[in-house]
Amino acid sequence: MMEECFPCTYILVDNHPCRHDPSHFVTHRVQCSIRQFADSLMKAQFSHRNSKWCCFLRVLNTMVAWDISFQINAENSLTEPHVAHVITEALSAESALFVGNSMVIRDADMYGHNCKTHAHSIAHMMLDSKLPYLGIRVAGNRGASGIDGLLSTAIGFAVGCNKQVLCLVGDVSMLHDTNGLAILTQRVSRKPMRILVINNHGGAIFSLLPIADKTDPRILDQYFYTSHRISIHKLCAAHSVRHLRVKTKVQLQEALLKFEHEKTDCVIEVESGIGANSTFHSTLRKSAQQAADHALSILSRLSVRVSISDGLFLCKIHKMDFSLYRIQLCAPPTSSSVDHHQNEFHREGYILSVSLEDGSVGYGEVAPLEIHKENLADVEEQLLFLLHVIKGIKINVSLPILKGSFTSWIWSNLGIMECSIFPSVRCGLEMAVLNAIAVSQGSSFISMLQPWMINEEIYEKSSVKICALIDSNGTPTEVAYIASSLVEEGFTAIKLKVARRADPIQDATVICKVRKEVGPCIELRADANRKWTYEEAIQFGFLVKDCDLQYIEEPVENVDDIVKFCEETGLPAALDETIDNFQESHLKMLAKYTHPGIVAVVIKPSVVGGFEKAALIARWAQKHGKMAVVSAAFESGLGLSTYILFSYYLEQLNAVYTVMNRETRPSIAHGLGTYRWLKQDVTAIPLGIHYDPCKGFVGASVAASIQLLQNFQVNNNVIHKTFNEEQVHRYHLTVNSKNFSYSIKVHEVGQESNDNVVIFLHGFLGTGEDWVPIMKAISRSAKCISIDLPGHGGSKIQNHGSEGAQEEATLSIEIVADVLYKLIQGITPFKVTLVGYSMGARIALHMALRLSHKIDGAVIISGSPGLKDTMARKIRQAKDDSRADFLVAYGLELFLDSWYAGELWKSLRSHPHFKEIVAGRLVHEDVQSLAKALSGLSTGSQLPLWEDLKRCDLPLLLIVGEKDAKFKSIAQKMFHEVVQDRKGEDRRGNNICEILEVPNCGHAVHLENPLPIISAMRKFLTRGRSSRAQQ
Repeated sequence: MMEECFPCTYILVDNHPCRHDPSHFVTHRVQCSIRQFADSLMKAQFSHRNSKWCCFLRVLNTMVAWDISFQINAENSLTEPHVAHVITEALSAESALFVGNSMVIRDADMYGHNCKTHAHSIAHMMLDSKLPYLGIRVAGNRGASGIDGLLSTAIGFAVGCNKQVLCLVGDVSMLHDTNGLAILTQRVSRKPMRILVINNHGGAIFSLLPIADKTDPRILDQYFYTSHRISIHKLCAAHSVRHLRVKTKVQLQEALLKFEHEKTDCVIEVESGIGANSTFHSTLRKSAQQAADHALSILSRLSVRVSISDGLFLCKIHKMDFSLYRIQLCAPPTSSSVDHHQNEFHREGYILSVSLEDGSVGYGEVAPLEIHKENLADVEEQLLFLLHVIKGIKINVSLPILKGSFTSWIWSNLGIMECSIFPSVRCGLEMAVLNAIAVSQGSSFISMLQPWMINEEIYEKSSVKICALIDSNGTPTEVAYIASSLVEEGFTAIKLKVARRADPIQDATVICKVRKEVGPCIELRADANRKWTYEEAIQFGFLVKDCDLQYIEEPVENVDDIVKFCEETGLPAALDETIDNFQESHLKMLAKYTHPGIVAVVIKPSVVGGFEKAALIARWAQKHGKMAVVSAAFESGLGLSTYILFSYYLEQLNAVYTVMNRETRPSIAHGLGTYRWLKQDVTAIPLGIHYDPCKGFVGASVAASIQLLQNFQVNNNVIHKTFNEEQVHRYHLTVNSKNFSYSIKVHEVGQESNDNVVIFLHGFLGTGEDWVPIMKAISRSAKCISIDLPGHGGSKIQNHGSEGAQEEATLSIEIVADVLYKLIQGITPFKVTLVGYSMGARIALHMALRLSHKIDGAVIISGSPGLKDTMARKIRQAKDDSRADFLVAYGLELFLDSWYAGELWKSLRSHPHFKEIVAGRLVHEDVQSLAKALSGLSTGSQLPLWEDLKRCDLPLLLIVGEKDAKFKSIAQKMFHEVVQDRKGEDRRGNNICEILEVPNCGHAVHLENPLPIISAMRKFLTRGRSSRAQQ
């Protein structure tokens, strides 16, 4: 092989000084270790070149990796690829991995992964942010016969590397070196080992080779598989080695965690089988091929651009707007309590419009229901935040594939964590973006998702079966009459709401009456919305056992009882609220519900968090032979049309599973019958839902839904308010204090007439710009003002004393507080609310405690009342003085490198916008003044405020990051100081101080995860206004 390649470049990297080149092929030699060589490559500057096909391949690789991960995680049983996939989760910086040969090392290579984060994040972390990364040593050994001496080699590796080694081997490999167990018990100077044995009772690799297709199974078993019945447990017992057999994913995870912390060697045996292993590997191959074909069919149809930094992208977002709509309903939604004195019923929500730079516009709907823990005020704040951050963002080419791409895009481009964006907001954003892409590409929503089936004739003939919905109010006869009328209209599936009467017997009577009236051919469903106890659900179940219910949604209030309900009553059940409550790790949570008694999952895209998550849940359901039923939450025609097309897309995916598994699955009636509640709509174009005589059911036309979305125009008669991005007014205000003039740069958002004023104070190195996204989000409820603190950004300090005066400006908490006090007096005659972060939080707290007559309340983000100990203050002051000297001597750029290398910023460094955040710290015009701020506003120079907290009468909201252990502890101590003597006080005293811990972020909470802060601040401000009104 090498001779054929000669004289191409051949580079040898070896740390040994002697020649290892008997054939004289080496053209270049680099003498260093592999790690040194890799480190040098990462530091080197290469000219970046992106080609379209290169980017295509990267996207395909990501999509195939996602699909493989889905198949492995969605599979309920413990498989060999699963072991390879999760093995790195059991490793730490103090661990090393030894991988055996044959099937084990191939699975590790194919299905193992390095990090829990996305691949692009890893590259960013290592190449751009210059962060330390987890380098785990991995070793293997090629024996004379391929598998000789692996166990002994792994033990020697453990001695040599002085790490806690996890050894992954197959059963045949282990049996070829059982004497290694004797070496294991000698306990030479080494750390304990975990030996993970994949026992499929033979040589499973041969079942995956071409020979398996051409050879009689008996021959394979006798001559190739080397099947055995040897007990690994007894082998371990004979050598006094601890042994544990695992058969499930949970057992494997528990075993790996258990033995990681114990100081003994152990063998963990994973039960497997050659046949099952071969079948699952075949499933993975087919799934990977389908994923690649699907992704390529989408990519090849798109008009894409190539960017050096971002790879493939479609277009940039020009702007986003949204409007509040209010439409009339014929009846109250089934989710709301009925007011019998009310004659009119309404549904409110928001219509989003996303405009691309090419002029294309896509629409989406955000319509939260308060029963789903969202309301219009919550949603409005997040949409206002999106208006600011979404401008100019590139649309990733992989978004229509719906395989983790939206989650990645929202985080990497918008800086929004998956756990923070409201489900209805994400659903509306996905809807608008996908529709905008479709318009830009001259296509449709459904064609973007399934380009392999683009055929207008098929769409014209296709429809989605609709399940009618009955609220079940009235007598059994009245409800049965309504059901009978729906059947006459052509509905073949009906869902009835239950668990709303005095007892389950009455609900059962209704169901029995309806079944008798509509006959045996109609699909009947019931929905209890978790309102029954287990005993009540059982009572209902036995009474309707002969009514042939297709399923009952959420029959019990305790979700842990749902499987038991199915087993005891024999009735099929469906998940609804259960999946609504999943925030993350959907597949892990769904694994609890593979029981055959659970026959369906009801998926509301606006509640689960968009189409990407809905597609994931639906794929899981289809994989396990369950119905994936799309359900509406009383959205308008815009949302319903998109749901119709999404339902059709899922039906096509279901057909793929039908072909793969060689089974027949009937068409599914989707829960879109809420259209019958619409008395008004957000568009004049009617929904194409009618009886289809050819198919024999009421269905929603796919072609009509495509037309509605492509020609969508808002009905302005139902629009009550339109929201555009707030503009920031920037100006300077001059404040005189103690012979110095402070020209303060001010950033203002909100209505000038609003008396509710919030002042934002940034941290060291920050500017008022840091707060602009948050200010825009709450600007409808307050006038928001952020400032560049003295020594920062565009603010300047000048001496206006007598001529020739040489006095230099100094800064302290007291001086800055005085400047801000005078500034606030010039802005408003009313009290203000202060919001401060880090250094700004200490200033805000000082003003709240010492200048309370002008302050209405304070939000303290990652703040401290100072250091109690005098010596600790002196040490901190010395450190900050030294840092200030370094800043002046070496300049801001080098200082930033040093500053953000600290442990306090570990979480911030992993943020996708970290580079932009640091670049924003280079705007300070006066480095000398910045250094004075570092020294003068140091925690070391600040007098502690701990005693003042005990006398605090102002509302305080303390916000800290989940990963910021130091300031979490400080916040708890502050809270204790404020409330310890107030337990017997009035309501205001009891609510004087609160703590909010923001998930998945560190010290810079407002930059890392701003959405929870926005919501908390709005509620804090609302409570403040209510308190003032009552006084």
